[in-house]
Amino acid sequence: MVTADDPEMHSSQNEQDNRNYALAAKVPMLEPSEPQEVKEFMRIAYELSEELDTPVMMRMTTRVSHVKGVVTPDERREGPVERKIEKVPSKLVMLPAMAKTRRVYVEERMIKCCEIAETAPYNRIERGDNSKGFITGGVSYLYVKEAFPEASVLKLGMCWPLPENLIREFAASVDTLYVVEELDPFIETQLKAMGIKCIGKEVIPNQGELNTDIVRRAIDPTATKELFAAPKLPNRPPNMCAGCPHRGIFFNLSRMNVFVSGDIGCYTLGFLPPLSAMDACVCMGASVSMAHGMQKALEGAHNKIVSVIGDSTFVHTGINGLINTVYNNSASTLIILDNRITAMTGQQPNPASGSNIKGEAANALDFVALCKAVGVKHVFEVNPHDVVNTRQVLKDAIELEEMSVVISKAPCVLLPEMKRKKKIPLFTVRENCVGCTSCIRLGCPAISWTSFKDADEAEARGYKRKQKGFSSINEDHCLGCGQCASLCKFNAITKREE
Repeated sequence: MVTADDPEMHSSQNEQDNRNYALAAKVPMLEPSEPQEVKEFMRIAYELSEELDTPVMMRMTTRVSHVKGVVTPDERREGPVERKIEKVPSKLVMLPAMAKTRRVYVEERMIKCCEIAETAPYNRIERGDNSKGFITGGVSYLYVKEAFPEASVLKLGMCWPLPENLIREFAASVDTLYVVEELDPFIETQLKAMGIKCIGKEVIPNQGELNTDIVRRAIDPTATKELFAAPKLPNRPPNMCAGCPHRGIFFNLSRMNVFVSGDIGCYTLGFLPPLSAMDACVCMGASVSMAHGMQKALEGAHNKIVSVIGDSTFVHTGINGLINTVYNNSASTLIILDNRITAMTGQQPNPASGSNIKGEAANALDFVALCKAVGVKHVFEVNPHDVVNTRQVLKDAIELEEMSVVISKAPCVLLPEMKRKKKIPLFTVRENCVGCTSCIRLGCPAISWTSFKDADEAEARGYKRKQKGFSSINEDHCLGCGQCASLCKFNAITKREE
């Protein structure tokens, strides 16, 4: 089981330390530091799994997952396990009687795993200056080696269970023992439970990613020189792509007095200005259930709750929320953003895309039929690029006293077939622009705003003195979706060919 922790929360809602799962589940966990170890540890994990008859966890972190490095392959070998199904109900049917027997085995298994940890080559002592000693693992090991290259280090490739005898041997050989680890004091807590004196989260942060400079300054506060000075760069907040179909939905929601329960996907960016049209977001599929719960709790004390979810996320775990919502007679509105793909994580197909992961034709889930099958009486389909019509459909759906679903249908602009499609960009007829900023409020990266310094500049450029500026469309970026054109009432936006 590969688990990816996300220190610094680059794209996550929390900084949970998944080493705690290994402890709670009583299974071994490996933690590689760099690409070669990732490959080697995966092989070791399979070997441990077979030897101990156990699941094995491998802890990755964002930094290790995103790095590239040279990897040396081994000879490909077929595993010792024959591919077949073996019926072992005493192991696989966990009724209490069988579970009691397996519970004993789990403890025996962990004892054997502890013995393996004591001599395994991936738990190793690297001797150096004994005035400072470090116990560490994962990417933190690299930070320690960079910050204190002369120090003695105990590198733990298996972060659970811990090799207690090896740790005691190392701790006794150094003057001051430090534990350097990202997030929770996982190793540190175990050492202190063993009665081993060490320094950990007293100086090492328990939040965010570590780096060489943080580790160096934490251990040696007298260090003044910053190892890696961050260059000063302008802020560049994430944004939906030019031509993104989600933009039309969130633009309309931003103009309605509704609470928007959001979900995980590209469309989470709908919470950012200027759209600012998402009020809650927790995890994949939660938007539907959150809206249902809030609607039940409020019972008319607030305007209708709207939940927004992507097509792949809806299939992932939103359908059961919709079933429960209908079953309990909730009157919220669900918007399914159907862009035909799993856009945020790399354009993977999903059960609604019409193809499988191999690119072969597959059944495409019919959202309209599905929603009606679970009991939704009011199902609407819209083209989100038609902003005006979409607003009216959303308004009608939200005003209903029963559960309603609006399906926003328009393909992601990053789909290969969309990239191949001939694009007819829009452009700004500047003499017609009155500076109303309707198009600017879409937040499209292809549209920019030029401000006038004062009324004299506005007049000199041929505009009314009270006009504050004008908008412009970058035709190299524009994909011609037409959302801005549907909002412009002054014929200031048109297609180049027209």
